[in-house]
Amino acid sequence: MPSRATARTAPVGTVTRGTTNPNRLRRMDRWIAAVHGRELRRAADPVAVDLGYGAAPWTAVELLHRLRTVAPHARVVGVEIDPARVAAAEPYAREGLVFRHGGFEVPLGPDSGRPLLIRAANVLRQYDEGQVAAVWARLCARLAPASERSGGGLLVEGTCDEIGRRHVWVALGPEGPRTVTLATRLGSLDRPSDLAERLPKALIHRNVPGEPVHAFLRDFDRAWAAAAPYASYGARQRWMRAVRDLAADWPVTDGPVRWRQGEVTVRWAALAPRG
Repeated sequence: MPSRATARTAPVGTVTRGTTNPNRLRRMDRWIAAVHGRELRRAADPVAVDLGYGAAPWTAVELLHRLRTVAPHARVVGVEIDPARVAAAEPYAREGLVFRHGGFEVPLGPDSGRPLLIRAANVLRQYDEGQVAAVWARLCARLAPASERSGGGLLVEGTCDEIGRRHVWVALGPEGPRTVTLATRLGSLDRPSDLAERLPKALIHRNVPGEPVHAFLRDFDRAWAAAAPYASYGARQRWMRAVRDLAADWPVTDGPVRWRQGEVTVRWAALAPRG
């Protein structure tokens, strides 16, 4: 049993593979800027966390750049559980960007309050499904709380391929999971269920008959097939028509502006695992 002092100071979590590439998280970043930019803009000190940025700090650097297009005073804290990665990232620190050694406890330092954003991409992929709920709860507890004027902080947790063509993430507020977003480069897509391999850990093992996420992907494939005549106008038009038809039976929360980006967002409750 570790001592109480060790429990306080040791980072929470395990070292991941650290695979990273420049521009890998662009789809997630652009979605965050679009849907959470207002919260970041009106905050006095909008702090965002890139949790588990990996062996190189590209994603943290890019997150700062993209957030500042919508919130010029945004700050980013890159958090890594591997101290060697933190040391390697230090030369990239700049105004508005710092790096910290830590894990799911999300250490921000004495000058920062609770973050308005925690982004955790490809972090839980190497954990067991049974560990996800506890990690989510711990991270949500670190978010800025909701108030009469604010929806509070946002946790965005998901998985993408190595070059960011296909990405699925869950968005959570202080109260828990809210939505699931699927995002893809439409020119590389044969059918929507191709995204199944990028489902986050909470859903990837639930893509089996009888589970809501399996039914959703099945219906999405059917809508995609029915929209085949629109392919002559391009993959974007086919996707938009398929999502429009899908929205007749599933609680899609966004609209054509996001659909044009190769995205669709659905309420978490509709896809949540049974039981």
